[in-house]
Amino acid sequence: MINNQTAMVGSAIGAAALLLPRVKQRLELSRAKHRSLTGHSKMAKRFASLVPGYAYGPEEFFNADGAPADVAERRKQGFERLATLLRERCPKSLALTAQAREGISDLQFTGAYRVPFQFSPYCREHLKIGAFVESADGVMVQDLDGNRYYDLTGSYGVNVFGVDFYKACIREGAARAEALGPVLGSYHPCVADNVQRLRQLSRLDEVSFHMSGTEAVMQAVRLARYHTKRKHLVRFCGAYHGWWEDVQPGPGNPISPRHTYTLEDMDQAALHVIRTRKDIACVLVNPLQALHPNSPAPGDSTLVDSGRKAKFDRAAYTAWLRELREVCTQRGIVLILDEVFVGFRLAPRGAQEYFGIQADMVTYGKTIAGGLPVGVLCGKHHLMRRFREDRPADICFARGTFNSHPYVMTAMQAFLERTESKEVQKLYENLDATWNERAHRLNTALASENLSPRVANLSTIWTVVYDQPSRYNWMFQFYLRAQGLALSWVGTGRFIFSLNYTEEEFAEVMKRFVQAARAMAEDGWWWQNPELSNKSIRRGLLREMLRHRFGR
Repeated sequence: MINNQTAMVGSAIGAAALLLPRVKQRLELSRAKHRSLTGHSKMAKRFASLVPGYAYGPEEFFNADGAPADVAERRKQGFERLATLLRERCPKSLALTAQAREGISDLQFTGAYRVPFQFSPYCREHLKIGAFVESADGVMVQDLDGNRYYDLTGSYGVNVFGVDFYKACIREGAARAEALGPVLGSYHPCVADNVQRLRQLSRLDEVSFHMSGTEAVMQAVRLARYHTKRKHLVRFCGAYHGWWEDVQPGPGNPISPRHTYTLEDMDQAALHVIRTRKDIACVLVNPLQALHPNSPAPGDSTLVDSGRKAKFDRAAYTAWLRELREVCTQRGIVLILDEVFVGFRLAPRGAQEYFGIQADMVTYGKTIAGGLPVGVLCGKHHLMRRFREDRPADICFARGTFNSHPYVMTAMQAFLERTESKEVQKLYENLDATWNERAHRLNTALASENLSPRVANLSTIWTVVYDQPSRYNWMFQFYLRAQGLALSWVGTGRFIFSLNYTEEEFAEVMKRFVQAARAMAEDGWWWQNPELSNKSIRRGLLREMLRHRFGR
């Protein structure tokens, strides 16, 4: 009996000893995640499934923050003036948008998620935005009704050097590809030239072409897993790397990735996990996160209070990337720099040059094909190979019908040639100093009138933050539109200036920005209640959602 008990105790101790390292690793992984829902994708997904759908009626819409009747009435009158202005100014653009919306899924999605969901149905019914433009030149776009807007969309990152630059690249590319046409499989001769230029830019050995940035990232991760024989990838909290399963955990992805660690950016606990685990194939970094570490891409649909934060510290982020580079080198982990969005916006050789690091793989997209769709992966020789001589059946397959399409490749060649010109190189001179000074100037102008918005920037990529608690910051996008400033569907979360904005053009944008903020304040949307705080707004929203969730 005693021997049996001793054996059982020994077995329990042995089992505990075996489990202890796993428990320790699990705790370390938990500590390396950001404390918000953004850092815990499974919890975020569960939370999203519990959020009830409901909408404010006409009365609740204008006093969701408990504003007095006179302030709610000012808001209502301002809303109606704004809606009338946009409707009367853009009849053709709005009519075509309404017609196309029924057949374009993207329009249905962006229309529904332009503002927080409680306000969305009323906004969609009364405050409409056209989705169509018919021409662009300089830093302006023009809608179907002849209205001209300063372009702050940046074409989602494509437009680095100005729309006329890309028109020229496409024209030149089409002329060079005309003799061959859309012949696929074989390469246009320009491909060899593009590869050499990309190798010089990336300081890497080999290149593969894809049809989107998402595809390029997919192939980078796939090759990293193939060569390291490990499954897991590390991405950092809030970072976007495309919309495929492994790199987009949480809401928006029907399937939760099984082999993805989402860790806290710029954190020593995250480095410890990367340094100590044996199952990590690669680490993905999107340099755009330097502007808002551990926060997702800022959109006005999530702007329920004034809690949006953004601040770029170049020295701190550079130090972080260099430390991360060292850890990845020590552990044989592939460091992948995802420059699909920021590529060539920060420096002539991109973020690698700007932050002074060398990645094992780099992905490019958007701008590099001179305005046409593309994804590019550059990497080291031993990581880019898709087969093994000693095991011929063991391959890492990746192809695409339109990879290296002649018209895309010739437009890319025109782009790469033009970026070497003195005219383009001049745009990079004092780039940070110029745009930091412009951001400071705008913030000073806003502060002088005690207006809520402020801007934070990573060079020419800007986001708007708000320094007074409010439930209505998302309305600002419509006032900016009324002032002739074109934004993407995410609203004030992201302004993207092209590098060719002159001082005079920026001064006009600044003037209109301040006028929009002034008009919004006058219409009562930034009414202040001393008892209102970001915390009280979030608590109130939680109580509201619980009431709707449980029918009380």
